[in-house]
Amino acid sequence: MRVAIIGASGGIGTALIDSLVAHDNVSQICSLSRQNIPHRSPKLFNLAFDFTDEDSIITAANAMHEAGDYDLIIVATGLLQGQGITPEKNLRALSHDGFEQSFLVNTIGPAMTAKHMLPLLARDRKTVFAILSARVGSISDNRLGGWYAYRASKAALNMVIKTLAIEHARRFKNSAIIGLHPGTVDTALSQPFQGNVPNGKLFTPTQSASYLLNVVNSIGSNDTGDVFDWDGKKVPA
Repeated sequence: MRVAIIGASGGIGTALIDSLVAHDNVSQICSLSRQNIPHRSPKLFNLAFDFTDEDSIITAANAMHEAGDYDLIIVATGLLQGQGITPEKNLRALSHDGFEQSFLVNTIGPAMTAKHMLPLLARDRKTVFAILSARVGSISDNRLGGWYAYRASKAALNMVIKTLAIEHARRFKNSAIIGLHPGTVDTALSQPFQGNVPNGKLFTPTQSASYLLNVVNSIGSNDTGDVFDWDGKKVPA
């Protein structure tokens, strides 16, 4: 298998790479991040990548194309807080900047990445293009309110995933485009919000990576367009 991990410097991205390196059936891993952090494994090649810049996406996609076609591409990025924004507790906390940054990172970046990297998937075997989503992006499951920009950007991402899947299936019959909800993972993104997590439901990045790869292995082309929880259950739209 040839695999690409986008957002490889984050907690989940790093754990995905560490897990994939240990798989005997993975021959090569393309690690993409802004920091372009090297890895000790000879299976890896690293690329600097900024998915807020389409020229950067094109350059990375061209470099990936030279290595051959891909079996699995995972976009392991997301923005909940930081860069001057925080999840909104109520309507008064809404801001243009919060929405702009959330949609840029959570929706537009993955969509533009798919534009240039979906064609890199192999056509003659099962392939998967997966993007980290979130259960809070489910409209029907929203019972608590709040977190306006994050919820909206992930709901929009889920629509992008569904729409990509419909178009992609016309030419890539063995392929699946899915969203993945990793659960609550012990990373910088979730630290301020871990207090209410039930016992046993705060995952280490290593646990999360293992669960997500199990989901990827279990799904087929009939699952394209859907979002799946860390335990393989479908997240409602």
